[in-house]
Amino acid sequence: MKAYRSHARIHIDPKIGCIPVADLTRSDVKDFIDDLLDAGVSQTQVRKIMVSLRAVLAEAVDREWMDRSVASDVKMRRRSKRHDKDKIIPTKNEIRAILKKAPASHHAMFLTAIFTGMRISELRGLAWSVVDFEAKTIRVVQRADEQGKIGPPKSKAGIRTIPMTPLVLDTLSDWKSRALPSDQDLVFPNSVGRVQNYANIYNRVFKPMLVDLGIVDDEGEARFGIHSLRHAAASLFIEQGWNPKKIQTLLGHASITLTLDTYGHLFENPEEDVAMFEKLQSDLLVA
Repeated sequence: MKAYRSHARIHIDPKIGCIPVADLTRSDVKDFIDDLLDAGVSQTQVRKIMVSLRAVLAEAVDREWMDRSVASDVKMRRRSKRHDKDKIIPTKNEIRAILKKAPASHHAMFLTAIFTGMRISELRGLAWSVVDFEAKTIRVVQRADEQGKIGPPKSKAGIRTIPMTPLVLDTLSDWKSRALPSDQDLVFPNSVGRVQNYANIYNRVFKPMLVDLGIVDDEGEARFGIHSLRHAAASLFIEQGWNPKKIQTLLGHASITLTLDTYGHLFENPEEDVAMFEKLQSDLLVA
C-alpha cells in the first residue's frame, strides 16, 4: 500500500490525475509511460508504477466508473533507438542549421517548435483560430494523437498560452498566406488538408534533413528525434534565466517535478555554486 500511494502521489496523479477515468484512452496511457521514461525513470520502476495504475483502473471497472481498463493491454516495450535520441538536446549550431536549412514544407513547423517548446502532437493539431497575431500568442488547446484524431491536451496543464517571438510571428504570418487549405483549420495540414502523420514527418522530412546537414551519430544516423526540438526550446528558456515554474507553464508539464526531473541538470551552474559557498563561509566567519 505504501508503494501504491507513492506511485499515485509522485507519478500518476500529477501527470494523468486530472483525466476522468471514463475519458482515459490507451493513447493517454502510452503517453504517460513515455513521459516517465523521458523524465529518466527506469524501465523497472515504470513497470512497478504501471502495476499500480492497472490496480487503480481495475478498481474503477469494479465500481462501474469505466467499461474496461485501457491500461490492461498496453505493454511497455523496450524503448526504440528513436526514443533514446529524443533525450538529446541539440546544440546551438545544430539549432541554427535546422532553422536555416529546414525544407520549405516544414520550416514553419520546426521553427515554431524550437521557439515555443510545443509538442509535435500539439503542432500537428494546431489550428489557426488559436494563433493570435495581434496579441502575439499561441493558445494550446488541442493535440493530434497517433491516429490523427484531434483531442484535448495530455493534461489541464497542457492548456496554455505561449508568446510568439518576432521570428515566429513573421514566419507564421507568411506561412498562412501559403499554407494548404484545411477543413479542420489546421496550421500544418498534410497535402489533403488533414492531420500530418508523425512517422511521415520524421522519416520523409526530419531524418533526411539531419542527415543532409551532417547532424548524425557515429553510425551515420540522425542524431536525435523531433521531440528534441522541444528539449532545445527548454534549454533556451533555462539559458535566459527563467524560473522553473515559468518553464513548467510554458512547456505544459503537469508538475514542477517533471520539469526538474527532465531538465534539472541544465539549471546547474558550478561557478555560481562555488560563489554561493564562498559567501556562506564569509557571512558566517565575519559574523
